Amino acid sequence: QVQLIESGGGLVQAGGSLKLSCAASGRTNSPFAMGWFRQAPGKERGFVAAISWSGGKTHYADSVKGRFTISRDNAKNTVYLQMNSLKPEDTAVYYCAATYTGWGTILPADDDYNYWGQGTQVTVSS
Repeated sequence: QVQLIESGGGLVQAGGSLKLSCAASGRTNSPFAMGWFRQAPGKERGFVAAISWSGGKTHYADSVKGRFTISRDNAKNTVYLQMNSLKPEDTAVYYCAATYTGWGTILPADDDYNYWGQGTQVTVSS
């Protein structure tokens, strides 16, 4: 199995940027897809972005397309979420997720993932 630890959250003004990191440990020598999800107070957890093991395929929620970029460095077992032009509605706890799969698979649904991090808070002030 794989363990995930997120970092990089914090408080930022609207229009600012943050970069989240998710470090994976454990059985990282098998290919696994990764994704970012978020949950705002009083709302269900929702999809943000996903990336294949190879990094060659990515997918974004419409609400973040053009502002967020997901990437990964398999040598460091880390996935990143670069968030630019942040809006107050981006405020949420952000979770990374992983599941073992093929090299080119991307997974946009939280039900597809078996492993989750503890979450990191992102707060965007207006």
